[in-house]
Amino acid sequence: MALKIKEIIVVEGKDDTVAVQRAVEADTIETNGSAINEETIERIKLAKETRGVIILTDPDFPGEKIRKTIAEHVPGCKHAFLPKQLALSKKGKGVGVEYASVEAIRQALEHVYEEVTEWKEEITLDDLIAAGLIGGALAKARRQRLGQLLKIGYTNGKQLHKRLQMFRISKAAFHDALQQVLQEEKGND
Repeated sequence: MALKIKEIIVVEGKDDTVAVQRAVEADTIETNGSAINEETIERIKLAKETRGVIILTDPDFPGEKIRKTIAEHVPGCKHAFLPKQLALSKKGKGVGVEYASVEAIRQALEHVYEEVTEWKEEITLDDLIAAGLIGGALAKARRQRLGQLLKIGYTNGKQLHKRLQMFRISKAAFHDALQQVLQEEKGND
């Protein structure tokens, strides 16, 4: 039996809708690209008020741009993230929700984060610098792995700080994930 999702899932296009509906029973709103028009924003606002919204965009630059645009215009949405390596085309060209397996999409939707605006900062920029997540040769790889472990997607350093706050990632959860990243690094030497 398919998992039924109460919220409306915002995706980028028709192929994403098909992929999501293979994985779960859900309604979608398609943005049809990163230039989201006013009408689509209004539909997302209505959806958020009536049923709630989960944003599930491609794990790439345009997908992040869409996610940011929606979050800006419709605060308080929920977010689901697909790790990039689980959203790659079998042909090697392209990345997107439409290429993800049923299992990967279900996993992403089981680990949804709710956006909050008022939250006391638990993890500072200094913490991120000290952890080697900003600056340094391993920073990008560490952020990538940390994003996977915390299920918040890949970010640059500044975005990571904001996303950790936005999704109320506790210092303990951050620390545990960071320890795992550092352990894996040692194992790869």
